[in-house]
Amino acid sequence: MIEIFLKTLPFFAIIGLGYSACRSGFFPEIASAWLTKFVFYFALSAMLFGFASSLPVAEIFNAQFALAYLAGCFFVYIIATLIALIRKRGIEEAAIEAQVATIGNAGFLGVPMFVTLFGVAAAGPAIMVLALDLVVFSSLIVILITVAREGRMRLAVMGTVCLGLLKNPMIVSMAAGLAVAAMGWQLPLVVREFTDILGGAATPGALFAIGASLAGKSAERVSVAIWLSFLKLAVHPLAVYIAAFHIFDVDPFAAMIMVSASALPVAGNVYILAQHYGVAPQRVSASILISTVISVLTVTLTIAMLQG
Repeated sequence: MIEIFLKTLPFFAIIGLGYSACRSGFFPEIASAWLTKFVFYFALSAMLFGFASSLPVAEIFNAQFALAYLAGCFFVYIIATLIALIRKRGIEEAAIEAQVATIGNAGFLGVPMFVTLFGVAAAGPAIMVLALDLVVFSSLIVILITVAREGRMRLAVMGTVCLGLLKNPMIVSMAAGLAVAAMGWQLPLVVREFTDILGGAATPGALFAIGASLAGKSAERVSVAIWLSFLKLAVHPLAVYIAAFHIFDVDPFAAMIMVSASALPVAGNVYILAQHYGVAPQRVSASILISTVISVLTVTLTIAMLQG
């Protein structure tokens, strides 16, 4: 476990560096926003396109893998939703809390970390987790909140959902890469070098951006945030572990990446959604901050237990 902790520590150290730089005022908030935009639209998208285009489609999409991950996720999603409804929070807040308990930072933290720790073989499972999070759960939260507010499901809602997916550069880059792989095309050397150089900025840039974004997070509604962080860091990976290793037929290495991804802290895009809809943004903010701090230990523990 000490060996794994020392391997994961540099990732969290860069997050801490970003936090310190922004918290001290040396790195202004506007700079953090632009760095995040660069990583999101350019560096991380180049990395995902490069990986997706170089891997066989079968290594990325696997039905048993998808079913195992979704089964574990929806188990936690339902728990978070029921507890929120019991607390009389309403459908909108319940949907946001369920999103907090289920969606980890697979894009900015998971893909770069797992590829560095386990090699390019980890890219396929990590990309699959990211794709399922973005396509299934980002769509689900929009549908639930819209239906809760309007009292009905309109065709226009699905149009909004589809448009949102098409505007997401991570989804577009993964889809483009998979299309290249499915066609059996080899990227020209100059294109590969371009994506390698640009994608190389994704890991340090994303980690620094995570830390910088945490500097603006508050720790309000701590009791609820601790509960949601517990669901995300403990219950979620346990549920996915049971589904991947004991219910569905998933390759052991891919299952390890899947469970490790489930142990990641709450994703920053959940806060963007909460802020956009005006639903419990402080609660989400606190959950991101608390889960990220605790994940320094829990991610290491999860990986160590899986390898052991």
